[in-house]
Amino acid sequence: MTETTHAHPAAPPPGDGAKSRSPEYRLAYRLARNALRGLRHDLIHNAFDYRPLPRRETNGRLVRLLPGRLREYAGWAPHALIVAISLLAFGVSDLAFGVSDSSFDVILDLLAVIPVLMSLVRPVGAFWMSMGATVVSTLFGDIGDYWPWPAGSFVCHLAVLTVVALRTGPRTAAWMWVLTALYGMSAKILIGHVGPYYHGINTGPMLVLSALILLCVAVWHIRRSAEEEVTAQQTVTAHERSRRTLLEERTTIARELHDVVAHHMSVVAIQAEAAPYRVENPPPELERAFATIRENAVAALTELRRVLGVVRAEDYEAPDAPQPTLADLDALLANVRDTGLDVEKVVTGAVRELPQGVELSAYRIVQEALSNSLRHAPGASARVEIGYVLGGLGLRIVNGPVPAPNLVKPSPGAGHGVTGMRERVTMLNGEMTAGPTDDGGYEVAVFLPVASVNEGDA
Repeated sequence: MTETTHAHPAAPPPGDGAKSRSPEYRLAYRLARNALRGLRHDLIHNAFDYRPLPRRETNGRLVRLLPGRLREYAGWAPHALIVAISLLAFGVSDLAFGVSDSSFDVILDLLAVIPVLMSLVRPVGAFWMSMGATVVSTLFGDIGDYWPWPAGSFVCHLAVLTVVALRTGPRTAAWMWVLTALYGMSAKILIGHVGPYYHGINTGPMLVLSALILLCVAVWHIRRSAEEEVTAQQTVTAHERSRRTLLEERTTIARELHDVVAHHMSVVAIQAEAAPYRVENPPPELERAFATIRENAVAALTELRRVLGVVRAEDYEAPDAPQPTLADLDALLANVRDTGLDVEKVVTGAVRELPQGVELSAYRIVQEALSNSLRHAPGASARVEIGYVLGGLGLRIVNGPVPAPNLVKPSPGAGHGVTGMRERVTMLNGEMTAGPTDDGGYEVAVFLPVASVNEGDA
């Protein structure tokens, strides 16, 4: 006998039925599941959490126009508006209809007020409270033609939808509108055909008005989110631009100081190589010491050029002329005067030779300050003060106000000149202040310390 065994396909495990369906079914199933998760997250999970409405900030443009005392209370304006709407709902509920039992009169009027006030502290719970209050008012109130939302409940529910949508987001607003529509259609199907209610249904006006309000709120949310995103992006961009400018300024300073340091290191190497020949019969120890000095100077110069090669741009070309010093300041001022800026130079103290790094930084600071004066205060006069004081060098560059600000449009410039000046001052452990003057001009004050050298030091 021959036995034949037929293999039957194993039944899919529970919960995997959707995987054997068509792609359209899986897509619809996934969308429905995500939608239910959104409903649970927005309106069910922790629906009655305590979330009080925060006080509004009072730094807006319109709020700043108010007097001091009113400005203090302006932060509570949203709270006062919600309380006023609750009173409006109470008045509409009290005037629109009565109840069969007088003991329910005040209770039903309060049901139109409590959900609105509740939106101040428990927004999502206020929505469910409004839905429940609407059902109670419909069942126990003499509503007449206002059905399934009595007049007070109509105002209350619209107010609650608006406040909750403003405090949450567009997705929550969409879910509230859907549940409101489901309630209206369910009420019509269940009891809408009974008595005069069928001819007085107000579900249509409720859905149309609430849709318009929630649409405006959603647009406001989207615009606010876009503005916050743009502001955050602008902040990041400004930070990156400032950081890039800082690196560029440091690179420029490194390039300029390379010539100064390289010159000194070259002098050290040459002097160390020539020193043994200036002494008759120098001892071997002295020759080895000078040889070591020369080797270290050459090695330091090589490393300096290698480091500079890292920060130097590919298209950078070393200047043919030596780096400028304060001795070249007169030529700079002459060029500035040719552009139309009336600039005056004042030197105080005993003029003396300073380290080349200090001279270069001082020259660049004066150059940048005068460039800022040309860009931001065209037509104004400027004054450059150089003070040789004990322990350092003082600089003060100040320009007057623009003669005719209504007629002359200054160039905005890049706005990074002060950053470069601060970098140079920080590099030399100096101090700097920059800011507007009382008469409408601008002042840059700098002190660059210079270590004093004793006469007996070699």
